[in-house]
Amino acid sequence: MTETAAPSPRRERFFFTQPDVPEEVNEYTQAVLENHKREGLELAVRARWIAMAIIAVFLVFINPAWEVVYYHFILALVALNGWFIRRAGRVGQSSLELFLLFMDLLIMTLGMLIPNPFSDDVRPLAMQYEFGYFQYFFLILAGGTLAYSWRTVIAIGTWTAGMWTVGWIALWWFATPIPGLTDQVKQAFAGYPDVAEFMNPDSVMPSLRIQEAVVFMIVAVTLAFSVRRFNRLLLSNASLERERANLSRYFSPNVVDQLSQNDEPLKQVRNENIAVLFIDIVGFTKFAADRDPYSVIELLRGFHSRMEAEVFRHNGTLDKYLGDGLMATFGTPISGERDASNAMACARSMVQVLEQWNAERKRAGEPEIQAGIGVHYGPALLGDIGANRLEYAVIGNAVNVAAKLEGLTRDFGVKLVVSSDLRDQVIREHIAGLECLEGLELHSDQGVRGVDGRMDVWTL
Repeated sequence: MTETAAPSPRRERFFFTQPDVPEEVNEYTQAVLENHKREGLELAVRARWIAMAIIAVFLVFINPAWEVVYYHFILALVALNGWFIRRAGRVGQSSLELFLLFMDLLIMTLGMLIPNPFSDDVRPLAMQYEFGYFQYFFLILAGGTLAYSWRTVIAIGTWTAGMWTVGWIALWWFATPIPGLTDQVKQAFAGYPDVAEFMNPDSVMPSLRIQEAVVFMIVAVTLAFSVRRFNRLLLSNASLERERANLSRYFSPNVVDQLSQNDEPLKQVRNENIAVLFIDIVGFTKFAADRDPYSVIELLRGFHSRMEAEVFRHNGTLDKYLGDGLMATFGTPISGERDASNAMACARSMVQVLEQWNAERKRAGEPEIQAGIGVHYGPALLGDIGANRLEYAVIGNAVNVAAKLEGLTRDFGVKLVVSSDLRDQVIREHIAGLECLEGLELHSDQGVRGVDGRMDVWTL
């Protein structure tokens, strides 16, 4: 079977109906394009139906006779074709959609040039051009700007100008003038040849017809460039949406919203009180030693995805993955009124999620996973570090203490260790009920490795 060679880039410039789609289409760009096309077609078709209804009523006032039914029939065909276009429309080049667009213009052209079969008025065919029907093509052109690429808008302009030109040339060539009308007009306007030509009912007035086609093409090209600028803006917004989605992998949705509304909030180095959470799988090195690497990676993916979801659900920021654990912060990059409470609630939820996951693993014959969680509230230095590649860093005593508290879970044999500083801050935030503090047990005057002095800690 012979394959058809793809058109060269030089030839593709002349394919006006090529879709205005970038070469590399990611999922966000595709979604934006599909949404734009769907909304544009819906709006264009509704606008068409409203316009056809208004014109139908308007024609009754212009020509209050039964012969107006013919034009209502033409309007109904155009409205019906709009419904088919909406069903056939999709992102990319569609032969059916382009055919229906062509039929749109053909219906309009034939409806304007073919004499009304219900009219008993005898007049030259050339007088069809005296009623200014050509202006209705601008409705189709305007609708095209709502849903199609700039190339398709130019195609609509080209097809319209071509059909209209072929139509008036054919009518001028084949139509039979009514004898005597031209001579009577010349006699009536003797000495005024320009007026006689303008008033001649047998004349199609080629200069005006050419003017209509040229002006229509100019408007089509102008609107096409406007559509092109809008599509570029649309694709740019799709790129921003992708960046926003990537950002949401690190920050919770509400933080992403705040970041997107500010210019450069992360570059402001400052010292803030924040809550820091560390979670780590207990005995992971021994667990992974005699297991298949792929199963170990799948385990880490399952663990990270569940813990990450809880961080984001409680308005936290995923600072980094730490092999078989992770570090999360609450109050970064923008502090809130319940950062400590969110961190504590997140830790409790992580414990519950792990219990549920272990129940599923037990039913599947897999070993349970135990994790230690440490949470602390205190001062930390926040800001960007790096030169060419920037990274948002959280450093300071709060990070160090939270990491050591996570390690302390092994000594106590518990799932969660929090500092008194965090617990006190939760109480100060006045969260109703303080359910997240229930079940905690105090261990006073504890020595924590790597932390100067002794401190009170609470365990779950």
